[in-house]
Amino acid sequence: MLWIEHIDGVGLRRLGDEHALSGSQAYARVIVEMDQLPKNDWLTNTVCDLSRCAGVLILDGKYVAVKGFDRKIPFLFGIDYLTHDIIHGQLFLAEDEASFSRYFQQLKDLGYNLRIVVADDRAGLKQALHKVFPYARLQLCHNHYLENIRKLLKVRTEPRYQHFFNSLKMHVFTEAKTDEEITKWLRHVQEQHAGSNLLLNNVLADIANRRNNLFAYKHFEDCPNNTNLIELYNSHLNGRLKTIKGFQSLTSAQRWLNTWMIRRRTKTLTDCGQKFKHLNRHCSLEFTIKKQAQWPDILTNLGINAITFSEKGDSIH
Repeated sequence: MLWIEHIDGVGLRRLGDEHALSGSQAYARVIVEMDQLPKNDWLTNTVCDLSRCAGVLILDGKYVAVKGFDRKIPFLFGIDYLTHDIIHGQLFLAEDEASFSRYFQQLKDLGYNLRIVVADDRAGLKQALHKVFPYARLQLCHNHYLENIRKLLKVRTEPRYQHFFNSLKMHVFTEAKTDEEITKWLRHVQEQHAGSNLLLNNVLADIANRRNNLFAYKHFEDCPNNTNLIELYNSHLNGRLKTIKGFQSLTSAQRWLNTWMIRRRTKTLTDCGQKFKHLNRHCSLEFTIKKQAQWPDILTNLGINAITFSEKGDSIH
């Protein structure tokens, strides 16, 4: 199938050469095959058992260029941490509370039991989350939060606040295991490194005000404090979007992004480490598909085969 090679990064000219087609003919074939694919939400709603998911969702937005829009528009997608499966993704016209509300409502309509979202700090995200999932928690990505502090204090280029930052990162964000220890180390950093410095005290005050969202992960089993997982997916997506250099319409953008999600869900995982080594040699959809469900015929007919199933036909894990 040409669409698989295209999503994996094979250029249209090379595709044409390999299949005795011109570049334009290869492109036309790819479009036809993409149009035959199911919608990603259809897969989630029809063949998946979302009770097999962790309810820990890593959420991010990737901005894409679409003809007719002055600015790039956001593609919001979420990955279930336990299974690495892309449960839902949607292209929006803006990254605001209304868009996040729609995203979370769509996620709820699919039957995903969201317990906690791990994401960067985005305006309107928390309000939208609690509107749709009142009891869900928000975990802010430590990597991005600490990087914002580095930039504010110019830690990479100036030595003045390096001891403050290093102490903050080590004691509060790394060593502290309980709420009591977080409080203790915040006080320690204030007394030893901040003193009466207004800028540093504002940093500590912001951490205190946001501590429920900065350290929510401590109250959930198998919840990360960063968005590293989705950043890996973003890296691949970025590489592909650079070669495409924008879409001609919303329809073409939605079609391509839907195809990309299906490819990521049905492609063999190979580089999972540590506690996720058991995911290797399988695709993420295998971990969310209903037990004893057959691999969807629509995928088999389009060249996507299940990687490994047990002898009884059950999905693994």
